[in-house]
Amino acid sequence: MPRKVKSVRVPEELASLDLSAVIGECEKFLRDLESATLLKQQGDKDAAEALLRAREADLGRKIGLKVWEARKQFGQERLKAKHGNGE
Repeated sequence: MPRKVKSVRVPEELASLDLSAVIGECEKFLRDLESATLLKQQGDKDAAEALLRAREADLGRKIGLKVWEARKQFGQERLKAKHGNGE
C-alpha cells in the first residue's frame, strides 16, 4: 500500500529540477526491468543481470546530471540577482 506524502521540503537548489525528465528516466528503467525479467524467464540470467547493471548506472548518471543542471541554474539565477541589486 503506497504511503501518502503530506509535505516535502525541497532545497532551493532543486526548485528548477526537471521532474518530467526524472519521471521519464524512471519509466525507461521500469521497461528495462520488465525486459530483464523476460530475459531471466527465458533462461538468459547473465544478459538480464548485465542489462540491470548497465541501466542502473545509466539511471544514476542521468538523474545526477538533472540535479547538477538544477543546481547550476540556481547558482546562475542567484548570481544575476546579486549583480542586479547593485552589489
